[in-house]
Amino acid sequence: MSIQSILPVILAGGSGTRLWPLSRALFPKQFLPMAGERTMLQETLSRLDGIPDCGNAMVICNDEHRFIVAEQLRQQQVSSPTIVLEPVGRNTAPAIAVSALQAVRNGEDPLLLVLAADHVINDLDAFHAAVAIASKAAQAGALVTFGITPSAPETGYGYLLAQQGEPGQAWVLERFVEKPDLETARAYVESGLYFWNSGMFMFRASVYLDELARHAPQMLDACRLALEGAKPDLDFVRLEPTAFAQCPEDSVDYAVMEKTDKAVVVSLDAGWNDVGSWSALWDVAGKDGDGNVARGDIISLDNRNCYLHSATGRLVAAVGLDDLVVVDTDDAVLVAHKDKVQQVKQVVERLKRDHRREALQHRVVYRPWGSYDSIDQGTRYQVKCITVKPGAKLSVQMHYHRAEHWIVVSGTALVKNGESEILLTENQSVYIPVGTVHALENPGKIPLELIEVQSGAYLGEDDIVRLEDRYGRS
Repeated sequence: MSIQSILPVILAGGSGTRLWPLSRALFPKQFLPMAGERTMLQETLSRLDGIPDCGNAMVICNDEHRFIVAEQLRQQQVSSPTIVLEPVGRNTAPAIAVSALQAVRNGEDPLLLVLAADHVINDLDAFHAAVAIASKAAQAGALVTFGITPSAPETGYGYLLAQQGEPGQAWVLERFVEKPDLETARAYVESGLYFWNSGMFMFRASVYLDELARHAPQMLDACRLALEGAKPDLDFVRLEPTAFAQCPEDSVDYAVMEKTDKAVVVSLDAGWNDVGSWSALWDVAGKDGDGNVARGDIISLDNRNCYLHSATGRLVAAVGLDDLVVVDTDDAVLVAHKDKVQQVKQVVERLKRDHRREALQHRVVYRPWGSYDSIDQGTRYQVKCITVKPGAKLSVQMHYHRAEHWIVVSGTALVKNGESEILLTENQSVYIPVGTVHALENPGKIPLELIEVQSGAYLGEDDIVRLEDRYGRS
């Protein structure tokens, strides 16, 4: 990779709690189609098309999200991606440090274009033009942050103060400003010198590492040890967990950008939104003549400025509502005033405190081999609809506390049941007794769908003893 080339680094480690119930800890907003047909990660990847000298993306994500990321990159036909797995979250500065260290391993020194996986950018031409300006500044040794031209005195964003320079050029960054009150925000916007802080950056890998060594050497040392001890795992780079856990937790703003004398701002006016709440999603979505956003099977009568979303295929009827958010999922419904949507995070905190599953995952749970939907359950039984991708195989496993009965709905199943191996097609079934070693594989060309009925004294997912697994799970 030549020194002028661009390596996109996509940070995909957020939890997206403010967009619950669609966004869950094990399937957060960046992996969902929140603002379009494709997921937010896929939209981020697609907006790289057309940037000159842009290489394949490096994605930094949570270990628990690795198969989701890999599948979404595959759907986008991203060839030979680098997926770096964080064993624990340590904020943006260490994530970028690991990506920079990985980038310079073979003596190369690309420009890192650091993007969040969960932003909306509507004007691609403006985005590409800003990247071109940033590339020149970064090539000259600057640390570039993209400042969003403010459209309103927004109090929910941090601001950047820049020294005014030539239009179409990078401006010297003077300081970062925390989220202001409304009166202060108005003064910032009127001055023309302040930008919203986007959290997107561009710099040469070596320059970032040099600045990190100067301002946060302990962080750099920990990241270097974590990468040196990393182990390849299928298509993933799995950081050494002990070293990375000892890394200081800090944002790139605090660790480097606020301390360096090389920081500049490139103005970006491209319909940007960080989609940090349901009201922010309403802002960027298409609306009807009454200001309503309707997604899914919605009947809307006499409503004004509402966000109405059925994610289940179930009909949602709304009548006479003003400024409300209504989101229907398989296992939870959110009803909130648009002025109060920041408090959704408190709902998630309560769910976590009460150890409720709804904080972590949807009813549909995705696995590297496919997915399952828990459609019914009782004290001693659970019914799941299981989908297995063509060519995929569940682990060879056994259970101490439950038996299972599988009924094939469509496709073909290759089943290991103890010492026997059988092939099942539509309307055929098999019984797996307690303690029997078993496995399920889809040898066909179409998805395998089956109904699984579990029965027993304990039905938790931790009653799985994996004996063999092609996906490296223990």
